[in-house]
Amino acid sequence: MFDISGKVAVITGSSRGIGKATAMQMARSGAKVVISSRKAGPCEAVAEEIRAAGGEAIAIPCHVGEKAQIEELVEKTLAHWGRIDILVCNAATNPVYGPISALSDDAFHKIMTVNVLSTIWLTNLVLPQMAANGGGAVVLLSSIAALRGNAVIGCYGMSKAAEASLARNLAVEWGPKGVRVNAVAPGLVATDFAKALTDDPERRRQSEEKNPLRRIGVPDEIAGVVHFLCSPAAAYITGQVIVADGGETVC
Repeated sequence: MFDISGKVAVITGSSRGIGKATAMQMARSGAKVVISSRKAGPCEAVAEEIRAAGGEAIAIPCHVGEKAQIEELVEKTLAHWGRIDILVCNAATNPVYGPISALSDDAFHKIMTVNVLSTIWLTNLVLPQMAANGGGAVVLLSSIAALRGNAVIGCYGMSKAAEASLARNLAVEWGPKGVRVNAVAPGLVATDFAKALTDDPERRRQSEEKNPLRRIGVPDEIAGVVHFLCSPAAAYITGQVIVADGGETVC
């Protein structure tokens, strides 16, 4: 039920962190993986790591904040493999760490473009061909910051709440055509992206103490959830936000 052999999976922001862990997991499970992030070098390094382990992968650099680059990502993937069966929208940004009262217009627009608008661009390009091919699976990376207030990453949380809502709406629109769309909301995970939080000793201590598992997550633990949602094991799941936070939000 977890077999995704032969499926073509596009994963944005997959040169490191949760995106890379997801790409590696899908490649181990037989998928043909497209590694994509802003810089070509790190993308090719991950693709080569997958190929060296016996998997199939190509690297297509893409800045998701640029619509033309998203269009190129889809075009090159279809030219190489002819289809896209799995789409994981993981790329995100958070250039600010502080109260919304100090949020600049430029920062707001950057967060919303990279985290939300880019996902709309990408899904609008990919979902029609998924439907034409008989179906597919899409996972959007949200966050528990979408589910509760936060004094330092409020705008990021707003963008992730929008992605969770987008998953529900796309599920309604595309479900009749065989396309499933879900979101994953990780808690605090040890990645470079989350360093502002994990490197804050007091915030990390509070997170670990509130968490029933008494620790923060690691990327592979989120990759497993994404893999599940993209596999036949999740064939009757769509429009959902799966929280993977060690139980932090239940306390």
